[in-house]
Amino acid sequence: MTPNHTDPYVTRIFTKSPFTGRSGTALHRAVTRRGLLLAGAGATVVIGAPGEAGEGDPVRHRPSRVGTWAAASTAVPAKKILTLAGETVRQVVHTSIGGDLPRVTLANTFGAEPVRIGAATIGVRAGAGRSCDTVPGTLRPLTFDGAPDTLLAPGGVLVSDPCDLLVEAGADLVISLYLPGEARPGTVSPRAKQSNLIVGGDATATDTPGRGRRTSRYLWLSGVSVRAGRDAAAVVALGDSITCGTKTTDSANHRWPDLLAGRLRAGHRPRGLLNAGLSGNRLLFGYEDRTGRAHPKASIGPAALRRFGRDVLGQPGVRYVVTLIGVNDLGNNPRLTAAQLIAGHRELIAKARVNGLRVYGGTLLPFAGAARRYDNPANEAKRQELNHWIRTAGQYDAVIDFDAAVRDLKDPRRMQPRYDSGDGLHPNDLGTAALAAAVPLELFETWQA
Repeated sequence: MTPNHTDPYVTRIFTKSPFTGRSGTALHRAVTRRGLLLAGAGATVVIGAPGEAGEGDPVRHRPSRVGTWAAASTAVPAKKILTLAGETVRQVVHTSIGGDLPRVTLANTFGAEPVRIGAATIGVRAGAGRSCDTVPGTLRPLTFDGAPDTLLAPGGVLVSDPCDLLVEAGADLVISLYLPGEARPGTVSPRAKQSNLIVGGDATATDTPGRGRRTSRYLWLSGVSVRAGRDAAAVVALGDSITCGTKTTDSANHRWPDLLAGRLRAGHRPRGLLNAGLSGNRLLFGYEDRTGRAHPKASIGPAALRRFGRDVLGQPGVRYVVTLIGVNDLGNNPRLTAAQLIAGHRELIAKARVNGLRVYGGTLLPFAGAARRYDNPANEAKRQELNHWIRTAGQYDAVIDFDAAVRDLKDPRRMQPRYDSGDGLHPNDLGTAALAAAVPLELFETWQA
Protein backbone atom coordinates (compact mmCIF):
# COMPACT_ATOMS: atom_id res chain seq x y z
CA MET A 1 0.00 0.00 0.00
CA THR A 2 1.32 3.45 -0.87
CA PRO A 3 1.76 5.54 2.29
CA ASN A 4 -0.27 8.70 2.45
CA HIS A 5 2.26 11.53 2.56
CA THR A 6 -0.33 14.24 3.09
CA ASP A 7 -0.58 15.17 6.78
CA PRO A 8 -4.18 16.25 7.45
CA TYR A 9 -3.33 17.20 11.01
CA VAL A 10 -1.08 20.12 10.15
CA THR A 11 -3.48 22.33 8.24
CA ARG A 12 -5.90 23.47 10.96
CA ILE A 13 -4.46 26.77 12.19
CA PHE A 14 -7.03 28.26 14.52
CA THR A 15 -9.78 28.81 12.01
CA LYS A 16 -12.12 27.53 14.71
CA SER A 17 -11.34 26.39 18.23
CA PRO A 18 -12.00 22.70 18.92
CA PHE A 19 -12.63 23.64 22.55
CA THR A 20 -15.18 26.44 22.41
CA GLY A 21 -16.28 26.86 18.80
CA ARG A 22 -15.07 30.46 18.87
CA SER A 23 -12.75 31.92 16.28
CA GLY A 24 -9.01 31.64 16.87
CA THR A 25 -8.79 35.37 17.52
CA ALA A 26 -11.53 35.33 20.13
CA LEU A 27 -10.07 32.26 21.77
CA HIS A 28 -6.64 33.79 22.12
CA ARG A 29 -8.01 37.02 23.49
CA ALA A 30 -9.78 34.99 26.15
CA VAL A 31 -6.74 32.95 27.20
CA THR A 32 -5.11 33.86 30.49
CA ARG A 33 -2.69 32.09 32.78
CA ARG A 34 -5.48 30.91 35.05
CA GLY A 35 -7.89 28.27 33.83
CA LEU A 36 -6.10 27.59 30.52
CA LEU A 37 -7.39 24.80 28.36
CA LEU A 38 -4.61 22.39 27.58
CA ALA A 39 -4.47 21.07 24.02
CA GLY A 40 -2.94 17.65 24.61
CA ALA A 41 -3.07 15.66 21.36
CA GLY A 42 -6.58 14.39 21.65
CA ALA A 43 -7.40 15.21 25.27
CA THR A 44 -8.67 18.42 26.85
CA VAL A 45 -7.74 18.98 30.48
CA VAL A 46 -8.55 21.99 32.65
CA ILE A 47 -5.53 22.99 34.72
CA GLY A 48 -4.55 25.84 36.99
CA ALA A 49 -1.52 28.06 36.92
CA PRO A 50 1.83 26.57 38.03
CA GLY A 51 1.95 26.02 41.78
CA GLU A 52 -1.76 26.74 42.22
CA ALA A 53 -3.28 23.27 42.02
CA GLY A 54 -5.89 22.79 44.71
CA GLU A 55 -6.22 19.87 47.08
CA GLY A 56 -8.75 18.29 44.75
CA ASP A 57 -6.39 18.39 41.76
CA PRO A 58 -5.43 14.78 40.95
CA VAL A 59 -1.75 14.17 40.31
CA ARG A 60 -2.47 12.90 36.81
CA HIS A 61 -3.65 16.37 35.78
CA ARG A 62 -0.44 18.15 36.73
CA PRO A 63 1.28 19.51 33.62
CA SER A 64 4.85 19.01 32.48
CA ARG A 65 6.99 21.03 30.09
CA VAL A 66 7.70 19.33 26.78
CA GLY A 67 9.44 20.38 23.59
CA THR A 68 7.07 20.87 20.66
CA TRP A 69 9.67 22.00 18.10
CA ALA A 70 13.46 22.07 17.85
CA ALA A 71 16.26 22.57 15.36
CA ALA A 72 19.91 21.56 15.61
CA SER A 73 22.42 24.40 15.27
CA THR A 74 25.87 24.86 13.72
CA ALA A 75 28.49 27.53 13.19
CA VAL A 76 28.50 29.61 9.98
CA PRO A 77 31.32 29.48 7.41
CA ALA A 78 32.82 32.88 6.63
CA LYS A 79 31.31 33.11 3.13
CA LYS A 80 27.78 32.50 4.43
CA ILE A 81 27.60 35.03 7.28
CA LEU A 82 24.61 37.40 7.03
CA THR A 83 24.62 40.94 8.38
CA LEU A 84 21.41 42.36 9.84
CA ALA A 85 21.02 45.94 11.01
CA GLY A 86 17.80 47.47 12.33
CA GLU A 87 15.80 44.54 10.96
CA THR A 88 13.33 41.91 12.13
CA VAL A 89 13.62 38.23 11.33
CA ARG A 90 10.28 36.39 11.31
CA GLN A 91 10.69 32.63 11.58
CA VAL A 92 8.03 29.95 11.13
CA VAL A 93 8.05 26.76 13.21
CA HIS A 94 5.73 23.77 12.94
CA THR A 95 4.59 22.39 16.30
CA SER A 96 4.08 18.73 17.14
CA ILE A 97 2.37 18.55 20.55
CA GLY A 98 -0.12 21.11 21.84
CA GLY A 99 -0.16 22.93 25.15
CA ASP A 100 -0.01 26.36 26.73
CA LEU A 101 2.49 28.85 28.17
CA PRO A 102 5.08 28.42 25.37
CA ARG A 103 8.72 29.28 25.98
CA VAL A 104 11.22 29.98 23.21
CA THR A 105 14.89 29.02 23.33
CA LEU A 106 17.50 31.17 21.58
CA ALA A 107 21.05 29.92 21.22
CA ASN A 108 24.33 31.62 20.37
CA THR A 109 26.28 28.42 20.95
CA PHE A 110 28.66 28.98 18.03
CA GLY A 111 28.53 32.78 17.96
CA ALA A 112 31.60 34.86 18.73
CA GLU A 113 29.68 38.15 19.11
CA PRO A 114 26.89 39.27 21.47
CA VAL A 115 23.47 39.82 19.92
CA ARG A 116 21.16 42.60 21.11
CA ILE A 117 17.49 41.68 20.78
CA GLY A 118 15.32 44.77 21.02
CA ALA A 119 11.93 43.04 21.00
CA ALA A 120 10.48 39.60 20.37
CA THR A 121 7.01 38.14 19.80
CA ILE A 122 5.28 34.84 19.16
CA GLY A 123 1.98 34.32 17.37
CA VAL A 124 -0.05 31.83 15.36
CA ARG A 125 0.78 31.87 11.67
CA ALA A 126 -1.82 32.91 9.11
CA GLY A 127 -1.68 31.16 5.77
CA ALA A 128 0.72 28.46 4.64
CA GLY A 129 3.80 27.92 2.51
CA ARG A 130 6.03 31.02 2.58
CA SER A 131 3.66 33.14 4.66
CA CYS A 132 5.16 34.80 7.73
CA ASP A 133 1.93 36.63 8.66
CA THR A 134 0.13 36.02 11.93
CA VAL A 135 -3.52 35.56 12.87
CA PRO A 136 -4.84 38.89 14.25
CA GLY A 137 -5.13 38.85 18.02
CA THR A 138 -2.63 36.02 18.59
CA LEU A 139 0.63 37.97 18.84
CA ARG A 140 2.21 37.88 22.31
CA PRO A 141 5.37 39.65 23.48
CA LEU A 142 8.27 37.46 24.53
CA THR A 143 10.15 38.58 27.61
CA PHE A 144 13.37 37.42 29.20
CA ASP A 145 13.51 37.64 32.99
CA GLY A 146 10.64 40.08 32.68
CA ALA A 147 12.39 42.39 30.20
CA PRO A 148 11.24 42.95 26.60
CA ASP A 149 14.84 43.24 25.37
CA THR A 150 17.89 41.16 26.11
CA LEU A 151 21.50 40.40 25.22
CA LEU A 152 22.37 36.97 23.85
CA ALA A 153 26.00 36.45 24.85
CA PRO A 154 28.59 34.59 22.77
CA GLY A 155 28.19 30.90 23.51
CA GLY A 156 25.04 31.65 25.51
CA VAL A 157 21.51 30.28 25.58
CA LEU A 158 18.37 32.21 26.56
CA VAL A 159 14.95 30.78 27.41
CA SER A 160 12.04 33.20 27.33
CA ASP A 161 9.49 33.58 30.08
CA PRO A 162 6.25 31.62 29.54
CA CYS A 163 3.68 33.64 27.61
CA ASP A 164 -0.11 33.49 27.60
CA LEU A 165 -0.79 31.63 24.38
CA LEU A 166 -2.59 28.42 23.62
CA VAL A 167 -0.66 26.31 21.09
CA GLU A 168 -2.61 23.81 19.06
CA ALA A 169 -0.89 20.55 18.11
CA GLY A 170 0.27 20.70 14.49
CA ALA A 171 -0.09 24.49 14.25
CA ASP A 172 2.48 26.90 12.82
CA LEU A 173 3.92 29.68 14.95
CA VAL A 174 5.78 32.82 13.91
CA ILE A 175 8.61 33.93 16.19
CA SER A 176 9.91 37.44 15.46
CA LEU A 177 13.17 38.94 16.69
CA TYR A 178 14.03 42.62 16.24
CA LEU A 179 17.74 43.39 15.94
CA PRO A 180 18.11 47.13 16.64
CA GLY A 181 21.85 47.22 15.93
CA GLU A 182 24.18 45.36 13.62
CA ALA A 183 24.06 41.62 14.14
CA ARG A 184 25.72 38.71 12.38
CA PRO A 185 24.03 35.37 13.07
CA GLY A 186 26.76 33.03 14.29
CA THR A 187 24.47 30.16 15.28
CA VAL A 188 22.03 28.84 12.71
CA SER A 189 20.14 25.78 11.62
CA PRO A 190 21.52 25.79 8.09
CA ARG A 191 18.76 23.95 6.22
CA ALA A 192 15.41 24.97 7.68
CA LYS A 193 13.28 23.70 4.76
CA GLN A 194 11.11 26.70 5.63
CA SER A 195 11.13 30.14 4.03
CA ASN A 196 11.64 32.80 6.70
CA LEU A 197 11.50 36.56 6.28
CA ILE A 198 13.80 39.47 7.14
CA VAL A 199 12.19 42.94 7.01
CA GLY A 200 13.34 46.43 7.85
CA GLY A 201 12.58 48.04 11.21
CA ASP A 202 10.72 46.61 14.19
CA ALA A 203 8.08 44.32 12.69
CA THR A 204 7.55 42.21 15.80
CA ALA A 205 4.10 43.63 16.59
CA THR A 206 2.55 43.57 13.12
CA ASP A 207 0.51 40.74 11.63
CA THR A 208 1.44 41.51 8.02
CA PRO A 209 5.07 42.62 7.71
CA GLY A 210 5.03 42.97 3.93
CA ARG A 211 7.92 42.27 1.61
CA GLY A 212 11.48 41.58 2.64
CA ARG A 213 14.41 39.32 1.92
CA ARG A 214 14.16 35.59 2.47
CA THR A 215 16.35 33.17 4.37
CA SER A 216 16.18 29.38 4.35
CA ARG A 217 17.92 29.14 7.72
CA TYR A 218 16.81 29.44 11.33
CA LEU A 219 18.77 32.24 13.00
CA TRP A 220 19.48 31.75 16.72
CA LEU A 221 16.17 29.92 17.13
CA SER A 222 16.65 26.43 18.59
CA GLY A 223 13.50 25.35 20.44
CA VAL A 224 9.94 25.89 21.60
CA SER A 225 8.41 24.11 24.58
CA VAL A 226 4.87 24.09 25.97
CA ARG A 227 3.15 23.07 29.16
CA ALA A 228 1.37 19.82 28.39
CA GLY A 229 -0.31 16.95 30.22
CA ARG A 230 1.47 14.79 32.76
CA ASP A 231 1.71 11.87 30.29
CA ALA A 232 3.30 14.02 27.59
CA ALA A 233 6.90 13.43 26.52
CA ALA A 234 9.29 14.30 23.71
CA VAL A 235 10.89 12.16 21.01
CA VAL A 236 14.16 13.35 19.46
CA ALA A 237 15.00 12.29 15.91
CA LEU A 238 18.81 12.35 15.71
CA GLY A 239 20.10 12.19 12.16
CA ASP A 240 21.44 13.83 9.03
CA SER A 241 19.95 15.30 5.84
CA ILE A 242 17.42 12.47 5.53
CA THR A 243 15.99 13.48 8.91
CA CYS A 244 16.10 17.23 8.26
CA GLY A 245 14.23 16.62 4.99
CA THR A 246 16.77 17.87 2.46
CA LYS A 247 14.96 16.76 -0.71
CA THR A 248 11.41 17.27 0.50
CA THR A 249 9.18 20.14 -0.61
CA ASP A 250 10.17 23.46 0.96
CA SER A 251 7.79 25.07 3.47
CA ALA A 252 5.50 22.03 3.44
CA ASN A 253 6.55 20.10 6.59
CA HIS A 254 7.15 16.82 4.78
CA ARG A 255 10.17 15.78 6.80
CA TRP A 256 9.63 12.27 8.18
CA PRO A 257 9.58 13.48 11.82
CA ASP A 258 6.78 15.94 10.93
CA LEU A 259 4.77 13.14 9.35
CA LEU A 260 5.42 10.85 12.30
CA ALA A 261 4.18 13.61 14.60
CA GLY A 262 0.95 13.67 12.60
CA ARG A 263 0.54 9.92 13.07
CA LEU A 264 1.13 10.27 16.82
CA ARG A 265 -1.54 12.98 17.04
CA ALA A 266 -3.98 10.84 15.10
CA GLY A 267 -3.23 7.98 17.50
CA HIS A 268 -3.90 10.21 20.53
CA ARG A 269 -0.34 9.83 21.82
CA PRO A 270 0.86 13.08 23.46
CA ARG A 271 4.39 13.13 22.08
CA GLY A 272 6.46 16.10 21.00
CA LEU A 273 8.60 15.29 17.96
CA LEU A 274 11.89 17.21 17.87
CA ASN A 275 13.96 17.19 14.69
CA ALA A 276 17.70 17.09 15.44
CA GLY A 277 18.72 16.37 11.85
CA LEU A 278 21.62 18.18 10.20
CA SER A 279 22.49 17.91 6.53
CA GLY A 280 25.85 16.18 6.14
CA ASN A 281 26.05 15.21 9.78
CA ARG A 282 28.18 12.23 10.77
CA LEU A 283 28.22 9.94 13.77
CA LEU A 284 31.95 10.08 14.47
CA PHE A 285 33.31 13.30 12.95
CA GLY A 286 32.31 16.95 12.81
CA TYR A 287 33.25 20.61 13.31
CA GLU A 288 32.91 22.58 16.54
CA ASP A 289 34.80 25.87 16.08
CA ARG A 290 32.85 29.08 16.49
CA THR A 291 31.75 31.33 13.65
CA GLY A 292 34.67 33.49 12.55
CA ARG A 293 37.08 30.59 12.52
CA ALA A 294 34.68 27.88 11.40
CA HIS A 295 35.60 25.36 8.72
CA PRO A 296 34.03 25.89 5.26
CA LYS A 297 32.00 22.71 5.90
CA ALA A 298 30.96 23.74 9.42
CA SER A 299 27.30 23.38 8.46
CA ILE A 300 27.55 19.60 8.92
CA GLY A 301 27.81 20.32 12.63
CA PRO A 302 29.60 18.48 15.40
CA ALA A 303 29.63 14.69 15.37
CA ALA A 304 26.34 13.21 16.54
CA LEU A 305 28.18 11.67 19.49
CA ARG A 306 29.44 15.12 20.49
CA ARG A 307 26.16 17.00 20.09
CA PHE A 308 24.06 14.35 21.83
CA GLY A 309 24.14 16.22 25.15
CA ARG A 310 22.85 19.48 23.66
CA ASP A 311 20.52 18.27 20.91
CA VAL A 312 19.02 15.28 22.74
CA LEU A 313 19.54 15.46 26.49
CA GLY A 314 19.01 19.23 26.53
CA GLN A 315 15.45 18.98 25.21
CA PRO A 316 12.54 19.55 27.62
CA GLY A 317 10.62 16.38 28.48
CA VAL A 318 12.68 14.03 26.32
CA ARG A 319 12.09 10.30 26.94
CA TYR A 320 12.86 8.75 23.56
CA VAL A 321 15.50 9.07 20.85
CA VAL A 322 15.39 7.62 17.32
CA THR A 323 18.69 7.38 15.45
CA LEU A 324 19.24 7.42 11.68
CA ILE A 325 22.92 8.21 11.33
CA GLY A 326 26.09 6.90 9.70
CA VAL A 327 25.69 7.18 5.94
CA ASN A 328 27.83 10.33 5.74
CA ASP A 329 30.59 8.62 7.71
CA LEU A 330 30.63 5.99 4.96
CA GLY A 331 30.54 8.57 2.18
CA ASN A 332 33.39 10.69 3.52
CA ASN A 333 35.87 8.27 5.08
CA PRO A 334 36.84 5.28 2.91
CA ARG A 335 39.03 3.89 5.70
CA LEU A 336 36.17 3.70 8.17
CA THR A 337 35.16 0.19 9.21
CA ALA A 338 31.75 -1.16 10.10
CA ALA A 339 33.19 -2.08 13.50
CA GLN A 340 33.96 1.61 14.16
CA LEU A 341 30.42 2.61 13.23
CA ILE A 342 29.01 -0.10 15.48
CA ALA A 343 31.20 1.14 18.34
CA GLY A 344 29.80 4.64 17.77
CA HIS A 345 26.25 3.33 17.92
CA ARG A 346 27.06 1.49 21.14
CA GLU A 347 28.24 4.80 22.60
CA LEU A 348 25.00 6.52 21.54
CA ILE A 349 23.03 3.78 23.24
CA ALA A 350 25.08 4.12 26.42
CA LYS A 351 24.57 7.91 26.49
CA ALA A 352 20.82 7.44 26.17
CA ARG A 353 20.54 4.64 28.72
CA VAL A 354 22.56 6.34 31.44
CA ASN A 355 20.13 9.25 31.16
CA GLY A 356 17.02 7.08 31.38
CA LEU A 357 15.97 7.35 27.74
CA ARG A 358 14.57 4.68 25.49
CA VAL A 359 16.66 4.53 22.32
CA TYR A 360 15.51 3.11 18.99
CA GLY A 361 17.90 2.33 16.16
CA GLY A 362 17.06 3.10 12.54
CA THR A 363 18.68 1.07 9.76
CA LEU A 364 20.56 2.95 7.03
CA LEU A 365 18.72 3.48 3.76
CA PRO A 366 20.01 1.95 0.51
CA PHE A 367 22.08 4.28 -1.68
CA ALA A 368 22.78 2.56 -5.00
CA GLY A 369 22.74 5.21 -7.70
CA ALA A 370 24.11 7.91 -5.39
CA ALA A 371 27.47 9.61 -5.88
CA ARG A 372 30.39 7.21 -6.14
CA ARG A 373 31.76 8.17 -2.75
CA TYR A 374 28.62 6.58 -1.30
CA ASP A 375 27.75 3.96 -3.89
CA ASN A 376 30.60 1.46 -4.02
CA PRO A 377 30.89 -2.22 -3.04
CA ALA A 378 32.92 -1.53 0.12
CA ASN A 379 30.35 0.90 1.50
CA GLU A 380 27.48 -1.41 0.65
CA ALA A 381 29.16 -4.22 2.59
CA LYS A 382 29.65 -1.90 5.59
CA ARG A 383 26.03 -0.73 5.41
CA GLN A 384 24.82 -4.32 5.39
CA GLU A 385 27.03 -5.21 8.35
CA LEU A 386 25.86 -2.21 10.38
CA ASN A 387 22.20 -2.85 9.57
CA HIS A 388 22.56 -6.53 10.49
CA TRP A 389 24.00 -5.50 13.86
CA ILE A 390 21.22 -2.96 14.48
CA ARG A 391 18.59 -5.59 13.66
CA THR A 392 20.04 -8.56 15.53
CA ALA A 393 22.40 -7.47 18.32
CA GLY A 394 19.61 -6.55 20.74
CA GLN A 395 21.44 -3.41 21.86
CA TYR A 396 18.77 -0.91 20.89
CA ASP A 397 15.47 -0.98 22.79
CA ALA A 398 13.79 -1.50 19.42
CA VAL A 399 14.65 -1.41 15.74
CA ILE A 400 12.98 0.82 13.14
CA ASP A 401 13.72 -0.75 9.76
CA PHE A 402 13.87 2.32 7.54
CA ASP A 403 15.88 0.31 5.00
CA ALA A 404 13.10 -2.24 4.56
CA ALA A 405 10.51 0.55 4.26
CA VAL A 406 11.98 2.09 1.11
CA ARG A 407 14.24 -0.46 -0.60
CA ASP A 408 13.46 -1.84 -4.03
CA LEU A 409 12.57 -5.53 -3.71
CA LYS A 410 14.04 -6.17 -7.17
CA ASP A 411 17.34 -4.52 -6.20
CA PRO A 412 17.63 -4.07 -2.40
CA ARG A 413 20.76 -1.95 -2.83
CA ARG A 414 18.63 0.97 -4.00
CA MET A 415 15.46 2.83 -3.07
CA GLN A 416 12.22 2.19 -4.88
CA PRO A 417 12.05 4.70 -7.75
CA ARG A 418 8.84 6.24 -6.41
CA TYR A 419 10.63 7.09 -3.15
CA ASP A 420 13.89 8.35 -4.66
CA SER A 421 14.31 12.13 -4.96
CA GLY A 422 16.56 11.47 -7.95
CA ASP A 423 19.97 11.44 -6.30
CA GLY A 424 19.86 7.85 -5.05
CA LEU A 425 20.45 8.98 -1.48
CA HIS A 426 17.59 11.17 -0.26
CA PRO A 427 13.91 10.19 -0.21
CA ASN A 428 11.32 12.51 -1.71
CA ASP A 429 8.02 13.47 -0.04
CA LEU A 430 6.56 10.02 -0.69
CA GLY A 431 9.74 8.41 0.62
CA THR A 432 9.70 10.36 3.87
CA ALA A 433 6.06 9.32 4.30
CA ALA A 434 7.20 5.69 3.97
CA LEU A 435 9.84 6.29 6.67
CA ALA A 436 7.26 7.81 9.01
CA ALA A 437 4.85 4.93 8.35
CA ALA A 438 7.58 2.42 9.27
CA VAL A 439 7.74 3.61 12.89
CA PRO A 440 5.51 1.54 15.22
CA LEU A 441 3.49 3.96 17.34
CA GLU A 442 3.52 1.39 20.16
CA LEU A 443 7.15 2.38 20.82
CA PHE A 444 5.85 5.60 22.33
CA GLU A 445 3.24 4.25 24.71
CA THR A 446 2.87 6.02 28.05
CA TRP A 447 5.43 4.86 30.58
CA GLN A 448 7.17 6.18 33.66
CA ALA A 449 10.94 6.18 34.01
